[in-house]
Amino acid sequence: MPARSANSENNLSWILQIKPWVSTEYRTMKLQSYRMTFASMNKMKSYRYPVTRPYSTSQTTVDSNEVKTFRALAHKWWDEQGAYAPLHSMNDLRVPFIRDNLLKTVADHQPGKPLSGMKILDVGCGGGLLTEPLGRLGASVIGIDPVDENIKTAQHHKSFDPVLAKRIEYRACSLEEIVEETVETFDAIVASEVVEHVVDLETFIQCCCRVLKPGGSLFITTINKTQLSYALGIIFAEQIAGLVPKGTHTWEKFVSPEKLESILESNGLSVQTVTGMLYNPFSGFWHWSENTSLNYAAHAVKSKVEEPPAPAEPVLNEETEELRANISANPGVHEELKK
Repeated sequence: MPARSANSENNLSWILQIKPWVSTEYRTMKLQSYRMTFASMNKMKSYRYPVTRPYSTSQTTVDSNEVKTFRALAHKWWDEQGAYAPLHSMNDLRVPFIRDNLLKTVADHQPGKPLSGMKILDVGCGGGLLTEPLGRLGASVIGIDPVDENIKTAQHHKSFDPVLAKRIEYRACSLEEIVEETVETFDAIVASEVVEHVVDLETFIQCCCRVLKPGGSLFITTINKTQLSYALGIIFAEQIAGLVPKGTHTWEKFVSPEKLESILESNGLSVQTVTGMLYNPFSGFWHWSENTSLNYAAHAVKSKVEEPPAPAEPVLNEETEELRANISANPGVHEELKK
């Protein structure tokens, strides 16, 4: 053993004399290792996880006053010339908007049933005005609404079309009531003319994100919060022209595209499209517009969770390995190299 120790010390002494930089390399070896570790940590820090905020299913997004308003109108959903005429007409824009954006996510589709195989949740479905055309496009759709009378109207109207029997299901409930049982279930969520009626928009969006599959789409149509929307959407539409019943909307609940986008992004939803919608009360038709100061449509996609990059493994050259072997055989060398 003494001979072996002396031999190892001679080898190390030779290395330090012939290759003086090896001593420096040894001293910095740990530092280099730490640097590599910190670099790996920085890479991991740069990986952005989808932001999720806590929510409670005991919180409700349903406004009891809104429920009373829509309960009184439940029998009018399918009157195309009545209180919901603008929503019937809006299907000319929102159905293709949903269909075309969803088709971008699939390689091919069945003729006549382009949304076949997709699961869609229609939140605040009312009497099923949007639920039914989505079902006819082949999707499996669940329509939910907190107003029992709305669901009864939707069920009754669905019964006239046997094709929809297996494609559409209606439930009288709020979104937060089904979150736990439907986590990451749906390919798409539709909330058309809904978010301006909820009492807690942040919780509503969180629930939407929870039930969406990674890569799933959220479609929203709503009203911007501007002076123009107050003048035309409430004063003119409700109080003067009577296009919609009085009390249907509350201006304070309207939301701007900027605020909506901020809430969506902070909950792991990437906004793809925001485009304006204008309604002509004289013709009864909607058309797309670059102007979002009144109504607008938004499409957002839930982020797909990816694995963070693996820490980089330190690579040691042959000379460093040789030095390490010598040091391992000579614990006393540590003190010599510290001098």
